[in-house]
Formats: sequence, structure tokens, C-alpha cells
Amino acid sequence: MLEKLSHIVAGRRSRWVTLAVWIAFAALLTVLLPPVGDKENNRAPNLEKDSPSVVADHLIKEKFPSESGVPALIVWHREGGLTEDDYKLFQQLSASLSDNPLEAQGAIIPFHQMPLPALAAFTSEDGATLVQPVPFDESTESDVLKTNFEHIQKEVSSWTSEPDPFSVPVKDKNALSARISGPAGISVDASSLFKGADISLMIATVLLVLILLLLIYRSPILAFIPLIGVGFAYLVTSPLLGWMAGEGWITVDAQAISIMTVLLFGAGTDYCLFLISHYRQELKLDNDKLRALRTAFKDASGAIAMSGFTVVLALITLLAAKYGAYQRFAVPFSLSILIMGIASLTLVPALLAIFGRGSFYPFVPRTAEMDAARAQNKGKPVKTEKRRENRFGTKIGKLVVAKPWTVVIASVVVLTALAGFTTQVKFTYDLLSSFPKDMPSREGFDVISDSFTPGQLAPVTVVVQTEGKSVDLASGLGTLREVDTVSKAVASGQDPNLQSVQLLFNLNPYSEEAMDAIPQIYEKTEALLAQAGIDHAADKVWVAGQTATQYDSRALTNRDNTVVIPLVIALIMLLLLIYLRSVTAMLYLTATVVLSFGSALGLGWIILHYVMGVDAIQGAIPLYSFVFLVALGEDYNIFMISSIWRKRKTIPLSQAIKEGVSETGGVITSAGLILAATFAVLATLPIQVLVQFGLITALGVLMDTFIVRPFLVPAITALLGRRAFWPSKANLIEPTKNEG
Repeated sequence: MLEKLSHIVAGRRSRWVTLAVWIAFAALLTVLLPPVGDKENNRAPNLEKDSPSVVADHLIKEKFPSESGVPALIVWHREGGLTEDDYKLFQQLSASLSDNPLEAQGAIIPFHQMPLPALAAFTSEDGATLVQPVPFDESTESDVLKTNFEHIQKEVSSWTSEPDPFSVPVKDKNALSARISGPAGISVDASSLFKGADISLMIATVLLVLILLLLIYRSPILAFIPLIGVGFAYLVTSPLLGWMAGEGWITVDAQAISIMTVLLFGAGTDYCLFLISHYRQELKLDNDKLRALRTAFKDASGAIAMSGFTVVLALITLLAAKYGAYQRFAVPFSLSILIMGIASLTLVPALLAIFGRGSFYPFVPRTAEMDAARAQNKGKPVKTEKRRENRFGTKIGKLVVAKPWTVVIASVVVLTALAGFTTQVKFTYDLLSSFPKDMPSREGFDVISDSFTPGQLAPVTVVVQTEGKSVDLASGLGTLREVDTVSKAVASGQDPNLQSVQLLFNLNPYSEEAMDAIPQIYEKTEALLAQAGIDHAADKVWVAGQTATQYDSRALTNRDNTVVIPLVIALIMLLLLIYLRSVTAMLYLTATVVLSFGSALGLGWIILHYVMGVDAIQGAIPLYSFVFLVALGEDYNIFMISSIWRKRKTIPLSQAIKEGVSETGGVITSAGLILAATFAVLATLPIQVLVQFGLITALGVLMDTFIVRPFLVPAITALLGRRAFWPSKANLIEPTKNEG
């Protein structure tokens, strides 16, 4: 089948047909379907409909409509104290928002109707800070909120003779500063960060891959061939995902698009390099460039297809997750790799067939006969590629065969020592900690934290069904250590027995400590209802707010970790068993990439915590990194072990290991460097969750490239000898004296 496919994509005429089909298909999809960026939804829910905080939110919207909505908090601050002119400015804005409400704006506190002494009561104790809330409908899009904020900033700037408060540095000693924070402000800033990141990420990734390919191959044509393949894969993937999102079949967000871009360039380039490497070798043995390509295709395509399929299946397992952000990754990532795999096996061979040996110009690989013929040519000499073996790879191959125990022990000790640091890793679900410190909404939050109770940024709402009995929620909940204040109870207009209170934490409402207080709030409230003689109290308490939402997010994330991680491991083990038909190989290949992931997470924590000063990493990082590292790490194992398996059919195992390590060393090292570099690009973005994910994944790829693949896996194979193939015994020659 592979030989037949090679004739189709690399034939003298069919190569042009293959290229034309890809061009036509990409153009047709681009014209007829929307790009994925046009259909991204950055406000898609992450929690399930029956999550406690979601149920509570729906109840509040239905029974307490005046309390629902997403607040924007305008944080005013002047060092030394707010002035009378400042208060008049706040009142002017209040009057404007009251007379001419913004799109999706709710009812505001009427500052403009209050006398200045009454308005001053809203300020902090030092009189330097005032928070002006502006609520918006829950479903308001970030673009609408951004337009509203720009309108507010423009009006305020036109009313004051001082510098624009929204541009003045926070806590400037000589001027009034303003920042828009709260859930609405955070939403707008988050969307802006991701939108700005998309373009810069694409440019940086393309330039980085291009530069690395030029340095590795020193051929301008060859450097562009993988990029062309990736580019066409993206042109096909983007409209397909846009169409699926438009039909409501999937949901995509900016974060998924950013990581998908990196994945396409990193993994896609890898697949191209493995074919190019085989083609380069065959061109030195065969005068016919197309025949050489077909031979290379036959040797490399099986491993490429298997590796791509492994990554696709590993990524599609994210559909088993219940947390929305994980599920949204599954289809974009798996579809992009699937299309990239198809491009690697069709479009890229067609391009290589078209350019032939010229792909490698000016260092063109030729056979000995061709070089001899050129030596007799009296024309202008042309550079030929220097023939040299992969000396470093050959030395490693000899080492792992000569001293396998030493190599295995040293590798395992290093990896295990790094993995040991995973026990020290701390996780956070603090949304603000993922954003730059100079982001407006975060600056506003810092001012609120310094001047007021930090819990004002995200209050918690507790709703109870009193059944007409007296329940003192304010006094009871106020005894909790993490609680600063509790408002008076408010009855629902639709059901007087439904009462709600707003609770303010005395600590960061996005922190781990605040989330840990949510179960205590439930327990305390249920106890208060029980004391009032209300039966089945657990069914009559609802807790809503950002902190409650993050508590549910953490619980759902922990559940997904226990489901998705074992599922990924099981699928990869099954694929390895089918491909290699060896239980032993399946076990140690899987174990090595899992160990590599642990060491990457441990080393990542060392760098992030002890070098970069990060107190905790985002809670989603372990699952993100695990799925990518285990799938992509197994890629390299498959490519190298396939070479050893193939050679073992004709030569002794020790020699097969030496040649396998040497043969795949250069290309896997190049591919690993490119893949790690593309993920490292994420670390240049201003979004901490992507910085942490990019760094840990890049470290994991480097571990696989420079420790697991060249040393650990071949050394284990050498130690096991024929047992590495158990139970398969087909096509193996008799072992030498040193093979068990």
C-alpha cells in the first residue's frame, strides 16, 4: 500500500497533480468557509450545567435578577486623597451612564444624585481610592465591553484638565489614576492579550523554524518545503474548524488557536524532516531521484503515519474531559495533526519530487557515480555535500551497547531526581496571576487590595431556602476566618422564602485559600438551616461567584486528570503493541516517556519557582503538558525503535542499535530542537499559563531528544536483548554471544 501511495504522490506526472489538488482544496476552503479566528469564542463555559456554582448562578439570575450581571469596577485613586473635583468627575460619569446607558449596561449606583459627603463614604479609609461599579449583562461579548470601556475612557479624558487618568501610572503622586477591573475588566484584558498574541506568535514561530531549518540544512529551498507543507495544512485546518465552530459542533477559543499554531509548526516540521532525512540518504545511493524518493517514502512513511496517529489519538482523548477548556482542545489539535500527517505523506513528497536534488542546493547529495562523472566535467565546479558519518551518533550507539547498565542507571537517576521535585509543585487557579502585572485590570485589583478588602473584586453570593423560618446568615457566616463582611439578607421578589447575602473575603478571592473556604461556607450555611429546623438543608443552599466557580473548576480538573491521563497511557500502549507486536517494548517505551514527563515538570518547577520567582503554576498545566509530551515523546521513540527493528531483521541486535542510534540521531536531534523551540516561543508571551506550558513542554521535548531517545531507550533495548521483542520472534537472525 505504501509503495502504491509513493507512486501516486511522487510520480513524474502525479506529483504535479498532488500539488494542484492541495492548492485547489486549500483555495476552495479559504473562499467558501470562514477562518477559525472569526469563530472563536472566548466566553465559552468551562463548567458543566449541573456544577453547583452554575446552578447557583442560574438561580440568582431567575430569582434575583437585580443581582445578576458582570460588573466592571472603575478604580479611582489619588495619592494623598481624592479632591472635590475628583468627586465631581465621578458624578459626571455617573450622570452620563444613567442618562445614556452603554450597550448591555445594567442599573448603576446613582453617584450623581448623592451629596459629596455621602459619596465620600464610598472611599477607602485613607480617602485615596473609590470603586465605581458598572454592571453589564452576563452574556455581553468582550468586544462590546471593550467598546464600552473605550467610550468611558474617552469621555473622562475630555472632561478633565489633568492627564488622562487611564494613562496615568497607578499611585502617581501628582495626578488621579483610573483602571477598569472586576470580572468585566479582566475578561476584556484577557481577550486583548490573546488577540495580540496570535499574530506575534505566528510570526515568531515561522521565523524561528525558518532560521533553524536554514542552520540545519543550509539550503534555502529545503528550509521552505516543510513551511509550505505546514502552511497548506493550516490553510485547510483553519476553515474546517471555522465551519465546524459555525455549525455549533465545536467551540474554539484564542488559547486553543495559539497552541494549535505552535503544534502544527513543531510537529509538522518534524514529520517533514524524517522523510527528508531518508530522501537525502537514498539520493546518495540512487541516480534516479524519483526512485530514491519512493524508497525513502517506503522506509519513513510507516513511522510517520504511526507517530501522527499516536498524537491524534492522544489529543482526541481530551474529549473524555469534562472541563470545557480541555474539551475545546481536542478537535482543533487532533484535526490539525491529522491534516499535517496527510500533508507530510502527500504534499511534501510531491514537492520533493518536483525539486529533486535541487531541494538541497547548494549542498546537493549525489551518488559516487555522479560525483565521478562531475569530476570529469570541465565546467564550473559546483559544491557537493561533504560525506561524513554522524560521528557523535555513532559514538553514542557504541556507548549504549558497550555499557548499557551504566547508561540506564545514569539516565534513570537524573530523570528520577528531577521528577522528585514534582512533589513540591504548588498549583493555583488564580486567574489574575496568569496576567502581566501591568495589565489594567490587575493594576486595579492591586489598588483595591491595598485600599479595601480584596474580596470586593469578586463577592460570593449565598442563597438559601428558609421555608419561612428565621435564619441569621450574616452573623453565622461572619464567624468564618476567611470572611471580612456579610451583607444583610435580601429576599427574592418571586419567592420571599429565598434569601441571599453577599460575602466578602478578607483575602484574594481568586486564591487557593479562598477556594478552600467554599466547602466551609456550605457547611456553615447548612448548619444554620439545620439549627432553624429546616430539613434536608444540603439541598437548600446555593453558593455563586468567581471563587465558587474556580472551586468547581479545580474539582473538575482533578477529575479529568484521573480519567484522561490513564486513558492516554492505555491508548498509546495499545498502539505500540499493535505497531511493534512486543509487550516488552510497549512497557519500557511507555515508561520512559512518562518518566520524561515527570522530570520535565520537576525541572520546570525548579526554573519557574527558584529562578523566575513563580509561587505556583496554573492547575491546568500538568494535563496539558502530559498529553503533549507523552504523545510527542513517543514519536521520537517510534522513529528510532523502528530503525532498530528494521535493521534487526538482517544484522545482530548490537549492530542494529549502533546503526539505529547513528542513523536517527541527527534528524531526531534537529526535529527535537525545532519542536522545543516552537513551544519555547510560548514563553515569550505575556500570559503566564502559556509561558509555563511552553517552558515545561519544551523541557520535556529536550529530555526526550537528548536523554531518553539516544541513551535510555537504546540502552534498555541492549540490556533486554531478544527479550525486547517478546513475544514476537519473526524475521530475527540468530543472536551473537553478547545478546541474550
